[in-house]
Amino acid sequence: MAAVTMRLPVARNIAGQSAARDGEKHLVVPGDTITMDTGYMSGHGTYLEEEKLTASVAGAVERVNKLVCVKALKTRYNGEVGDVVVGRITEVQQKRWKVETNSRLDSVLLLSSMNLPGGELRRRSAEDELAMRDYLQEGDLISAEVQSVFSDGAVSLHTRSLKYGKLGQGVLVQVSPSLVKRQKTHFHDLPCGASVILGNNGFIWIYPTPEQRNEESRSFITSLEPVPLSDREVISRIRNCVVALVTQKQMLFDTSILFCYEASLNHQIKDILKPEVMEEIVLETRQRLLALEG
Repeated sequence: MAAVTMRLPVARNIAGQSAARDGEKHLVVPGDTITMDTGYMSGHGTYLEEEKLTASVAGAVERVNKLVCVKALKTRYNGEVGDVVVGRITEVQQKRWKVETNSRLDSVLLLSSMNLPGGELRRRSAEDELAMRDYLQEGDLISAEVQSVFSDGAVSLHTRSLKYGKLGQGVLVQVSPSLVKRQKTHFHDLPCGASVILGNNGFIWIYPTPEQRNEESRSFITSLEPVPLSDREVISRIRNCVVALVTQKQMLFDTSILFCYEASLNHQIKDILKPEVMEEIVLETRQRLLALEG
């Protein structure tokens, strides 16, 4: 009979609770007064009521000059041009694929917005349209870039760059888009032996770092070679570290994931998901990040 681990309830300090800097109020809930200064402009997640700027959603207050907005802690993805996203093909249509990107509406990947096998630039013919399911079919995961945003909020994607395309073997983790930090690059090869794609839409793809990158064939050829146990353990540890960071409301970027991975090395992979271990390793991660910034 398998042993069952049981823990008694204990009072725990939530690592995510910290004093706001300079006395400013960073976290608000609907109805909270953000400021009574009439010099500020109302942005997303706020409204004016009796000369007071009030929050309409729960989240973090962000100020850009005189513009004040509230970034919701849990929200659907709102696409912006240039964002890197990870998505799943849901439907093959005429001259386009529909892609699930954690948005309110399905995104669109046009046949004309992707490189065909070999990377050659040519006019998409009727034969290409008939062979669309050979390139990408339902259930396939892809990395892409936001090309444009339609008036209803739907997103149009493209994979014309060779760094985008069909994803092979790895692990997908879905988080809130508000926890993914915007950076110049969202493709990271971590020194621990795995790579991550931090999608702005909240889809995190963790996969073994390839020894030799064949960029031209990456878009359509998926390697089905068995992944070594050591690589699977690294990927599983990074996946649990991402879950721990998200649970403690810590922003996700390459440095925070790497620091959390290093802090978790003293624990078994399955133990990372225990609440007390999550707090311990995320607290150590925050301290290292603060020391790095200081």
